[in-house]
Amino acid sequence: MAPSLEAQFHKDAAIKAGDLTHRDKILRAIGVNDEKIEALKASQFRDWEAARKLAGEIKDEAQARLPELLESFERGINARGGKVLWAEDAAEARHHVLEIARRHNARSFIKSKSMTTEELDLNEFLEGAGMKVFESDLGELIVQLAGQKPYHIITPAMHMSKDDIAKLFHEKLGSDRDAGAAELTMIARRLLRKEFVSADVGVTGANFLIADEGAVVVLENEGNARLAMACPRVHIAIGGIEKVLPRMSDLALFLPLLSTSGTGQQVTCYNSIVRGPRAEGEADGPEHFYVILLDNGRSRLYGREPFRQALRCIRCGACLNACPVFRAVGGHTYGTTYQGPIGSVITPHLRGNGQWHHLPYASSLCGSCTSVCPVNIDLHHLLLENRRDADERRELGRFWPLAMKAWAWVMARRERVEWAGRLARWGEGLTPLFVPRRKRKRIPPLARRSFAEEWRRHEHSR
Repeated sequence: MAPSLEAQFHKDAAIKAGDLTHRDKILRAIGVNDEKIEALKASQFRDWEAARKLAGEIKDEAQARLPELLESFERGINARGGKVLWAEDAAEARHHVLEIARRHNARSFIKSKSMTTEELDLNEFLEGAGMKVFESDLGELIVQLAGQKPYHIITPAMHMSKDDIAKLFHEKLGSDRDAGAAELTMIARRLLRKEFVSADVGVTGANFLIADEGAVVVLENEGNARLAMACPRVHIAIGGIEKVLPRMSDLALFLPLLSTSGTGQQVTCYNSIVRGPRAEGEADGPEHFYVILLDNGRSRLYGREPFRQALRCIRCGACLNACPVFRAVGGHTYGTTYQGPIGSVITPHLRGNGQWHHLPYASSLCGSCTSVCPVNIDLHHLLLENRRDADERRELGRFWPLAMKAWAWVMARRERVEWAGRLARWGEGLTPLFVPRRKRKRIPPLARRSFAEEWRRHEHSR
């Protein structure tokens, strides 16, 4: 019998937290980003707190006007020869992609980095339907070759060292086992160039959907997304309904906000705005352009306060970098598309709380995630709300309610607390009988007297 998701999480977390080599890789990668990001916040924004407050307000406006803005976006795309398709869930979105492929006799796909397509398990679905699929982002290509899922929202292969990647490329692509970083990059580039020009369909995500212009905005640093949308004859952009912004002018804030928080850049290297298929007289671009607007549980978040604010998320990954739990256990431990604090907030709603009730407890509630969020999501309080939901749904049995009643009875009177303390000190010597050796070091020794007892003992000396 397979372990539950919760049991698997605890098992994987214990392994990763104890793997010092793994933790060193993660802390090294995050540490480099942290320094760049903090320095850039000070130079790029006159008032960082005001910027994130304004961004949160714009996203709240977008949520308040969501049906209207999405319909405006659809009209703009359709007016220029594109086609907007709506998907209530992952299955419907995958069905749309497969139908588009069959309509255009497509057999091969080239994809740019997209967490939304990861949410759909699109690669596995298309490969199961006999299609060839290549990831074109270097990090995504690495994890695809390794048979893994992305480790981090922004940095998919954060957990792999150069030596790990060299070994992988040697095994999968026949490259030199001792290839350096530049050579590995060129190997991937040569492989992908052939796929760009031969693929039938290019698939991208959507960082933003601009309502007043009917436009899809895609941000990247490698140029691969631009090739994926320009070379194949069909371009499919897949975006969650929460990605909508009211106005093109809003990008003046959101482009630097996302690049600063995500990668520590003033602005990403390639910023593409797509309004439709290739127009008459244009030299390149797809003949056919489709946008799939994905719900897949987002309406559940939209309909619940205070969780609606989680739809502000721009997928920058800042909360993952700040989270001490993520730094210890890593991205794969979460077992879901969106890791870290934001993943622990939205996954129970997107996938159903029954199987994912453990994720909100994967947090110290230190508030670091909230303090770095560029769109001002109150993440740690939403984690508390999820914990309350989980407790209401969980089968607690008889022990937990009785234990809570006993705790409340003891804590109601000081003399009971002191009596319980004396009892605990008496029983401290029995710890080895009940607690494994590896866990004992985590239990601090009890003080011989409580603070109140020490106060009474020394009060006469005042």
